[in-house]
Amino acid sequence: MKRSRSLLVLLLSTVVLAAGCTSNNSAQPSETKKAVETAETNPTPVLVEGTDGLKEAPMLADLVAGGKLPPVEERMPVTADIMIEPVVEEVGQYGGDWNMAWTGPGDKWGVGMITEEALFRFNKEGNKVEPNVAKGFEVNDDSTVFTIHLREGMRWSDGEPFTADDVLFYWEHMLTKETFGKKIYDAYYSVDPVSGEKALAEVKKVDDYTFTVTHKYPSVQFLERVAIDNKWFFAPAHFQKTILPEFVGDDKTLEITKQWGYEDPKQFLVETGYYYWLYPQIPTLRPWVAKTDANSDQFIMERNPYYWKTDEAGQQLPYMDRIVENKIQDPSQKLLGTLSGEYNFGTFDAGDFTVLKENEKKGSFRVIPWTQPTWSSNGIQLNQTTKDPNLRKLFQDIRFREAISIGVNRMEVSDIVTNGLADPIQASVPEGVVGYQEGWAQQWAEFDPDRANQLLDEIGLTKRDKNNFRMFEDGSDLTLTVYESDPNKNAFLELLKKYFEDLGLKTNIKLVDNGALFDLKYANEVPIHTENISVASVALRPDTLVPLRIITPWFGHYGLYSQSGGTEGVKPEGDVAEILNIWNKIKASKSIDEINELANEIYKIHMKNQWVIGYSGPTPTLLVAANTMHNIPGDLVWVDEYRTLGHAHPAQFFIK
Repeated sequence: MKRSRSLLVLLLSTVVLAAGCTSNNSAQPSETKKAVETAETNPTPVLVEGTDGLKEAPMLADLVAGGKLPPVEERMPVTADIMIEPVVEEVGQYGGDWNMAWTGPGDKWGVGMITEEALFRFNKEGNKVEPNVAKGFEVNDDSTVFTIHLREGMRWSDGEPFTADDVLFYWEHMLTKETFGKKIYDAYYSVDPVSGEKALAEVKKVDDYTFTVTHKYPSVQFLERVAIDNKWFFAPAHFQKTILPEFVGDDKTLEITKQWGYEDPKQFLVETGYYYWLYPQIPTLRPWVAKTDANSDQFIMERNPYYWKTDEAGQQLPYMDRIVENKIQDPSQKLLGTLSGEYNFGTFDAGDFTVLKENEKKGSFRVIPWTQPTWSSNGIQLNQTTKDPNLRKLFQDIRFREAISIGVNRMEVSDIVTNGLADPIQASVPEGVVGYQEGWAQQWAEFDPDRANQLLDEIGLTKRDKNNFRMFEDGSDLTLTVYESDPNKNAFLELLKKYFEDLGLKTNIKLVDNGALFDLKYANEVPIHTENISVASVALRPDTLVPLRIITPWFGHYGLYSQSGGTEGVKPEGDVAEILNIWNKIKASKSIDEINELANEIYKIHMKNQWVIGYSGPTPTLLVAANTMHNIPGDLVWVDEYRTLGHAHPAQFFIK
């Protein structure tokens, strides 16, 4: 049944991912056009004498000349601690705007990931981490003590020094006190390999540019886990001290909350502590900093004059002056704006591949495919803890999961929804990616409606209502409800509804916005959802495959049980409990080989149960860049662990 998908096969063959241990509203379109023209007519960086060859953007040199900004050498770390960012194609030139479409603050991660600067980041291959905000580190022999060094002279975007005090402040006054609504990340717990006891790490300052993280038990993958779970292991203490109730009192925090346009201080602290990059008032280490209200028609970020990276020629990054996010009301505006040249960059899925490729020359852009380690491009997850007891029993019956898998024609899904780019296979780990299992892609993948109906009859779903829809054995209504927030899924969902109802399973599709979907998921009110699994390695990112917290639809409130320490949620049983048991062994492991063996067992359990059902194989993420934009790599993996487009290090993108 497998068909050739040469593009996808070529892409997936490049993926070799392995868990590894490491060592040491103001701007208008006319202004945007003017900025681009400036990049083309005046690209020369300014070299300032006495700066050891440091160069800066003309707009910053003008501010220095006007006395509005310190000289570049006073804004950068000491020479030895400046980070030199490798370029993909060539040393770039300054100026211009990065123009994109976005849907508003609800798409906060779209701009968050491309501007993110983590303490540690993954290397290009994704098999180990490397220092980023951190300058370096040492680890003792049993992986219990991590000594982390920062960059001397590094500064926040407002010019205040960035030191170990900002790390300790974040740890002591924000993370461990959960001021921004997050539990302490699993990365900071080590596990006794004998008793299974969890112990919280200790974080201590050594000097202004050094701190230690000490675990009670070995934590072999600590740095990798931090690079995923808690990328910014720091916060601007000098700013947070002006808003946190611990320092200013509850009344003052409430007053400030209202001044910022919020009513609830808790929500205010989440926004300012976790989604801080959207606010011009909050200092950052990112290459661009917010300059306008994110609720405006245009959200603008402008270059950070204190950014701590240069290229190999000593030019302070970033190259581009601004990021301009243009608010759209309908997803079609993104495609139309890209085709017309209104936006010089965007990301798309395979459904737009044909129209984009056909218009490359006319639109003066290029399509750059990135591999995804996703299990499928169209599929569903069945909530194993869904509230309705009849539905829960049904979803937990493996015969039902097989029936609704083989009862859908995957070839038709692939042809109609993905333009034939995806193989008609089951949700599974792609070949070449950690966790691949022989035969998984073919499991329950052959279209067989007769067997599907037989399985449903065996379960006891033989009673029919007046519309010939199946009912539960007790004669009650059986309705499958799929919740969805992405209107681009309509074609797939209509096909799914058709095939399910051909099997006698009444199906409803409910479209909700992202915020409502999040709330419904947390309340365990989402029985079926189309969320995909995309993970480089379960050992590094367990969230979607191990029920540690409320995040993934298939395990629902099993995650709440783990997150609450057993005080809330549904207690995991059977294979789900075994996954948690294996995860605890992974955390207590003393070697990478042992970790990889245990992680493989988790993948096997998922293959056995198929809680996530896919109807078409993975497709690439499509990066569409104007031909004037350069230094965009074409051989990376699009996955959250590596921060999607952020993995390309966009500070070195430039316009030519």
